Amino acid sequence: TADYGFVEETVAEPVPTLDTVAYDAKLRQLAHFGAEEIVEAPESDAETGAAVPVTVSLWPANAAYPNVGALLPFNRIVAYYGNFYSTGMGVLGQYAPDTVIEMLKGEVAKWNEADPTTPVLPAIDYIAVTAQAGAGKDGMYRARMPDAQIDKAVTMADEVGGIVILEVQPGLADIMDEVRALEPYLLMPQVHLAIDPEFAMRASGKAPGTVVGTVDATQVNAVAEYLATLVRDNVLPPKILMVHRYTRPMVTNATDIEPLPEVQIIMDMDGWGPPSQKIASYEAYIAPYPVQFTGFKLFYKNDTLRVGSRMLTPAEILELTPSPSFIQYQ
Repeated sequence: TADYGFVEETVAEPVPTLDTVAYDAKLRQLAHFGAEEIVEAPESDAETGAAVPVTVSLWPANAAYPNVGALLPFNRIVAYYGNFYSTGMGVLGQYAPDTVIEMLKGEVAKWNEADPTTPVLPAIDYIAVTAQAGAGKDGMYRARMPDAQIDKAVTMADEVGGIVILEVQPGLADIMDEVRALEPYLLMPQVHLAIDPEFAMRASGKAPGTVVGTVDATQVNAVAEYLATLVRDNVLPPKILMVHRYTRPMVTNATDIEPLPEVQIIMDMDGWGPPSQKIASYEAYIAPYPVQFTGFKLFYKNDTLRVGSRMLTPAEILELTPSPSFIQYQ
């Protein structure tokens, strides 16, 4: 028989796309349908000369839609923080791994109960580069953790069905140098990144712990661009970049931080104290500076140091505007 060169038609699999309607709806939910702030209009009323108040909506933040596979805002991340070498830096160093995992599961359950509309994703938030009081051999006032310790964090996250966040406290080192050193782990789809300006000391030239450090939006954007390149070149799901903040100078030009389709950015309220102080810090240093998503840090010990003080409950934190998408326990 003759060969007419017919080729069997194949139907291409549809390319997944972000459900932008669902995405926007979730952002409005986090913002309680728009955080409104009254500000003075630039022009006065023509008849009275008085400034005319206008209503503007700070949230949801105006940011790029993420690529498919982004974790936020469809999930809420609940993380346990620390370093395995230190009992003073958080939960991860205070208990055995099995105990940490069970405790984390307990907190996840509380958040799932408090907001059944947002599934909770557990996280192991490990300080992979720790600020140091001493300069060290290279004079950078930081220590990079050995691979075996980071591997331990990855294993724990796997056991709890969650993600890993690697924290960088750069000391006097260049932030990008410290981030690049973590590249083998950042190439893993479940591994994300955080930078802690408190211990970013290049601008001051001082040792960590003597003054509060600082980073600028340009530095955050450089890290985000680096992560975005990793995502694009290696066909990874979007990364999360979290930035700690509990004073204004910790992050200069914060509203110039640019989330990318490949990188979602969380601004995390990192201060400790009684409930009123923590809420005030969130409202002073996080809510007025919309970037993309927000986080809230809770301290098992420091939040309860003062007589009569206590930790905020999930229900109380969810009342904040915007509701945090990231919860961190130290």
